[in-house]
Amino acid sequence: MARASGTPHHAALARVQSRGRELLIGGETVGALLARAGRTPFYAYDRQAIAMRVAELRHMMPAGMHLHYALKANPMPALVAWMAGLVDGFDVASGRELSVALATGMAAECISFAGPGKSVMELEAAVAAGITVHVESERELAILHQLGVQGRRPRLAIRVNPDFQLKSAGMKMGGGASQFGIDAERVPALLHGLDVSRVDFRGFHIFAGSQNLSAAAIAEAQVETLALAERLAVDAPVPIAELNIGGGLGIPYFPGEQPVDLAAVGASLHRLAERARASLPGTRLVTELGRYLVGEAGYYICRILDRKESRGRVFLVTDGGLHHHLAASGNFGQVIRKNYPVVIATRMDQATEEMASVVGPLCTPLDLLADNMAFPRAVPGDLVAVLQSGAYGYTASPLGFLSHPEPMELLV
Repeated sequence: MARASGTPHHAALARVQSRGRELLIGGETVGALLARAGRTPFYAYDRQAIAMRVAELRHMMPAGMHLHYALKANPMPALVAWMAGLVDGFDVASGRELSVALATGMAAECISFAGPGKSVMELEAAVAAGITVHVESERELAILHQLGVQGRRPRLAIRVNPDFQLKSAGMKMGGGASQFGIDAERVPALLHGLDVSRVDFRGFHIFAGSQNLSAAAIAEAQVETLALAERLAVDAPVPIAELNIGGGLGIPYFPGEQPVDLAAVGASLHRLAERARASLPGTRLVTELGRYLVGEAGYYICRILDRKESRGRVFLVTDGGLHHHLAASGNFGQVIRKNYPVVIATRMDQATEEMASVVGPLCTPLDLLADNMAFPRAVPGDLVAVLQSGAYGYTASPLGFLSHPEPMELLV
């Protein structure tokens, strides 16, 4: 993997708060959080930052549009329980996530289950709970028809693999062959084969990509999404009750990236909702977000164990690393490695004075949290914080690699 070194400006650093030498998270010092956790490493998630992000979205969204949280971004039970009071519904991607979602008391009809390769046991659990299954294949549809014979009509929506891509997306999920959803051109035949005496058809889930910072690209994909839904609705056996248009909004991780223009996204959604009221009357629009809701509210904290100098370079060796935070190490899809925003959380009032790399305790050179960044001079005992760590951190990492202890998680 290629590397991009240096320390250009990170947009995330502009919102960092501190008290004296210490980083503040949710109004508490990192030292106070360490006392609560009892050890490092740990993740800390700021609940008020999450609430503020949801409020910002609510303010810009058109009336009647529903906001769902995708648990895959961060399924920590306490965080999901907090989110249950903020959003209108959940999307899950496994049986375990379904259990977490149901435990919050969220109404079953407000929970959906997406993802390829659902097991028969997971589908049975979803039907028993009364949630909506986002069907990803003919196999899943056949199983749900069979389960419908047993009494309860399974609620389902067709996840469509669209014939277009979300431009500028960090991760594209449409426009070509895909393991996600059913190709758009094959959906009409499936709709004609639905037996509505056995299944409760709700609508469509159309998601073209994620981690996008371009409001123009997001708006273009939203228009294409609605147009595709309008075409497919012609073949539906009943009126479309719900249309999940996905989300795609990203957050700035790397130097030079700027936050998505939320006002522009909101203006696009208002135009979309107005069109949908005419073309798909009675259809509830759902936007589903994960990373955008929680990503910037999270911090990964680890402790410096050793300070080493090798042939002119400084290495700060910590008790954390890629086994806890694969994405920050650059091994979660990056082609050219770029640095997440990283700070010395116990020297926030000190100026930078040296270039150093933050590495973990694993026996691989891939275990790298910060590559040649400018920091205050740090020593063993200091704490390091990786920002933008609220999504795809703990559960997206190889926690068992080299058998080090798992990190703690705190909701503050």
